Amino acid sequence: MSLEEKLVREMRKRGKKVTPQRRFIFQALEKESDHHPTAEEILHTVRQTLPDVSLTTVYNTLHNLVEMELLREVDLGEGMTRFDTNTDIHHHLLCKRCGKLVDIHRQFRNVFLPPEDAHGFIITSHQVIFEGICLDCQMKAGMLKQ
Repeated sequence: MSLEEKLVREMRKRGKKVTPQRRFIFQALEKESDHHPTAEEILHTVRQTLPDVSLTTVYNTLHNLVEMELLREVDLGEGMTRFDTNTDIHHHLLCKRCGKLVDIHRQFRNVFLPPEDAHGFIITSHQVIFEGICLDCQMKAGMLKQ
C-alpha cells in the first residue's frame, strides 16, 4: 500500500474529508519523503499540478497529519521544520551545510532527562539529532584526503 493510500484510508477512518488538495499533498509527501521535506517544498511540488493551492492549506494538512500521528514533525530549530513520513521511533543526522537529514534507527538508552529538569513534564518520547557535515559537503570543501 502506498503512503497516499494509507493516508487516505486513515483520514477517512477518522471522519476527515479527502479533498483533491490533500491528495496532492499526500502524493508530494510520498515523492519527497526520502529527504524529509519542508512545507515549502511540499507546496512547490503540489503547485506543479495545482497552482492555486495555498501554503496555509499545506500547513493545515501537514499539522492534521502530525496530530493524527501519521506524520512526524522534525524541529531543527531556528524556524526550520521538516516532515518525516516515518513515524516509528528513530533519530536523525543533520548536515549543517546542506541541510541533508538522514534517519538513524538506533536506540540511545542513556539519553534521559532527570525529573528535577523536566519542569513537571511527563516525558513520553525523545528525539536525538546529531549535527555535523555530510560526506558530500566534506568532499566539496576539500575536507577529505583523496
